[in-house]
Amino acid sequence: MTSKQRAYLKSLAGSITPILQVGKSSLTPEIVIAADEALEKRELIKISVLKNCFDEPNELADTIADRTHSQVVQVIGKKIVLYRQAKNNPKIQLPK
Repeated sequence: MTSKQRAYLKSLAGSITPILQVGKSSLTPEIVIAADEALEKRELIKISVLKNCFDEPNELADTIADRTHSQVVQVIGKKIVLYRQAKNNPKIQLPK
């Protein structure tokens, strides 16, 4: 992913709300499955890491991205933004 594409995705991510939350039970298989399904439908998702989660957001972002075959767009504070192009009917057109 180029810096231009990452900047474009960051601008899109600014207006979306987090759809998943990682809490004190940390990263469960259910969260990974939900993130995978959400990425297929939306392509760009935001995940919120709650205060009672003791894992680092950067580590969580890398783990979720690895397990869902997505890319980390950004991690700001306790918010994670992930992107993966949908297999069927991609909605987001990245700049070249």
